[in-house]
Amino acid sequence: MPLIGYKIIRLHLAQAAHAGILGLALLVMTGPARSDEAAPDKSQYTFFNPTPADKLRSFSPDRPAKSTGPFTIDAGHWQYELDFFNYTYQRTGPVRTTTWTGPNPTLKAGLTNNIDIEANIAPYVNIATRDSSAGTKSVADGAGDLFVRAKINLWGNDGGKTAAALIPYIKAPTAADGVGNGATEGGVIAALSISLPNDASLTLNSEVDSLQNGSGSGYHANYVNVAGISMPLIKDVTVTGEFWSSINDDPAGTVRQYSLDAAIAWTVKPNVQLDAGVNLGLNSDTPDVQVYAGLAQRF
Repeated sequence: MPLIGYKIIRLHLAQAAHAGILGLALLVMTGPARSDEAAPDKSQYTFFNPTPADKLRSFSPDRPAKSTGPFTIDAGHWQYELDFFNYTYQRTGPVRTTTWTGPNPTLKAGLTNNIDIEANIAPYVNIATRDSSAGTKSVADGAGDLFVRAKINLWGNDGGKTAAALIPYIKAPTAADGVGNGATEGGVIAALSISLPNDASLTLNSEVDSLQNGSGSGYHANYVNVAGISMPLIKDVTVTGEFWSSINDDPAGTVRQYSLDAAIAWTVKPNVQLDAGVNLGLNSDTPDVQVYAGLAQRF
């Protein structure tokens, strides 16, 4: 594809994603167009009074792909989501960087019918950097940072054409030297899901983060947008395609990243999912390719 055509496609994708996120923000502010009268009342269930098995909502892990869904874990139930492996490759001029992460588990617990709490930490991360022009190689490895977040469903958890959630999070600097930046950071994600014909769905995410400046002094904003469509391929198998963008406003220089992502998920049992995916970078600041496979299970 000619370079100018590639740039035009990338620009249109970015504009489409940001327009979708504007619609997400308006929906989150205004709420659903109507209440879902058919939704069951499950407000009596809590972490200490679990939701009965016959009243559980459909199994809806946040993986695969990068987008986060608005649906919470039912009260009193647990769920884990992890990578069997996660490999990333990036080439910037003569510099090649490979990153291996595993198993990178996320543990979730339902506190109420509409709120869950989630914790994620990768016990092992390996980052290898090679500079062919200088003939050097460096390796950093060890545990990753700890992320703790709460998912607060605003509407649509148990039915309806749309569902939305707010997801605040905080990052504790637990990572080994060279793996993390040693800073406490945080942010909030707004997630919206819209039902489409033929059992497909559109998921939109808009995220604002507070990240430490590259200089190590002060903080700046980082903006992440995701727009993805999921649809059934065959019984119990779903495919997802999405566009992801990140704008990091570090005072030392803004970094813009874009990727096209594809994933497939197989619901092996009602509470077990296997999945795999690939993310393809669209510019030089984005990793060229990320490949992963994983598992999710609910109890």
